[in-house]
Amino acid sequence: MRHNPSTVVVLAGQPGEQALSAVGRSLNVVLVRPRDAGPEDTGEIGAAAAALRRAAGITAPYVLVAADPLGAVAEAWRDMWAVTAQPRGSDEFELRAAQALAAWRARQFELPDYYLVLAEQPGPGGDAAPPDFYLGPLRSVRPNRVAVAATPAEPAAQAAAVLAELGGLRHGPWWPSLEDIVAAARGFYPGALAGSPAAGQGTLLG
Repeated sequence: MRHNPSTVVVLAGQPGEQALSAVGRSLNVVLVRPRDAGPEDTGEIGAAAAALRRAAGITAPYVLVAADPLGAVAEAWRDMWAVTAQPRGSDEFELRAAQALAAWRARQFELPDYYLVLAEQPGPGGDAAPPDFYLGPLRSVRPNRVAVAATPAEPAAQAAAVLAELGGLRHGPWWPSLEDIVAAARGFYPGALAGSPAAGQGTLLG
């Protein structure tokens, strides 16, 4: 468990530059971007891990990190379940999970206090959202550690929703090990509600 002077939150989603800038102007929030990482850290995991390490030393009510060392894991998990003409198997997920696990075991990063998922609200008659790693397996293992801000695409609305969610974060048990999180992702069926008895019963991975 982290013992840092602030609440560190990873922002998962696709926030625009204007939304990030608006959030960063809040007096209670310090925004850390992946390009703030040192030059010795290369690759997505390295840059995100460096951003989290930098965030751990900042004293502020909230530190919002716009990078995630599990980002590639989340993308590969989503792609596994995407309905496409050429279905994708689990090989990419296992590769990305192994890379993240290696970095985590080497103590390159710790998980943040919270994940905040920025989800754009679908319009009338819009398509259903694709399966989401953060709102699926990750939220199923620690519901209080994953918050979601469903917003329109306007930057001002996105920023306001992020700040509102930061003020309403709930306490709960700390994360399990990353090994346990990866195992939960392997056994999580997207058609089941997170936290339901059926959530871990279906699997794409043998």
